[in-house]
Amino acid sequence: MEHELVMIPSESSRLRSLMSAFPEPESASTFGDGDSEIELTYNRIHQDWFPQLEEKIEQYISGKVLREEVIAHLEAVPSYRLSDGAAPLTGRQQRLRQVADDEPVVHNMSEWYASVRNTVEQDLDDLTADERLLNRLGYLFGFVLFAGASSPSAIVRRLRFAYQVVGVEIDSINTTGGCETTTFTCPYRNVGSTIYGKRTVCHEKLDRVDDGYVRYLQKRGIDYQRPRGCDSATQCYSAVSRSSPEQWWPKTDPDDLSRETTVPPEWNQLISGIFSTDMMHGRGRMIGLLVWLPRLGVSVSGV
Repeated sequence: MEHELVMIPSESSRLRSLMSAFPEPESASTFGDGDSEIELTYNRIHQDWFPQLEEKIEQYISGKVLREEVIAHLEAVPSYRLSDGAAPLTGRQQRLRQVADDEPVVHNMSEWYASVRNTVEQDLDDLTADERLLNRLGYLFGFVLFAGASSPSAIVRRLRFAYQVVGVEIDSINTTGGCETTTFTCPYRNVGSTIYGKRTVCHEKLDRVDDGYVRYLQKRGIDYQRPRGCDSATQCYSAVSRSSPEQWWPKTDPDDLSRETTVPPEWNQLISGIFSTDMMHGRGRMIGLLVWLPRLGVSVSGV
């Protein structure tokens, strides 16, 4: 028997409204004139990923899947890479901005994606009174639990301790590429299941404490993925890593990319002139500067 989630009506209405407002280009030909890889990414989002999201949203509203499953699908959105780690891929960023200037759907897609994700993840103001209390308790506990811990390995040791204190059994731990993963069995997964449905109290209520941890750690550059993978198994897992500086569209809005600073042609001519064969002697170099600086709008009076 399925049980309805205790969901604020406005949240259901907002999610359905967002599903009906999926951004589409004004014309396929205009969008196709921009960049084939960006167009391919959009098509994968539109044709493959979005229909599955619609289905999961309806299942979530009706109580058939947990919030975590919707969030996992949102994280798996097809994306156009804009950086290599922290290093920006300037050519790809410039192409995205150019396409966005011509086709509003590029910016609209990022804006729409952010709205859906914010609605599903929920701000503090969107939570019920008891959920806000648990979230704030988790945030306050963070100051004590993670005091003096700054690395993912140190933080995950504290988290595992906190799990065990409340009776959670740690099944396995794993470290891969700086990401610390903990697999565990939670004794509270079916608390209240006869009234609210399986895992609802555990994941929609008790895990709000973990959301407080997420909020605390996020401000300190740590990405804590609250317990996941619990929908059809007896085990759950959580992960801790450094917050990634990587940028991907549509997660990154083109408007949030820094505009590339270009060197004016006059400065390129000046640099080339100074280091040319005829200008390599000291006096010639100074004369060259005196000739070119006024053209660049720099006063040479008193030189």
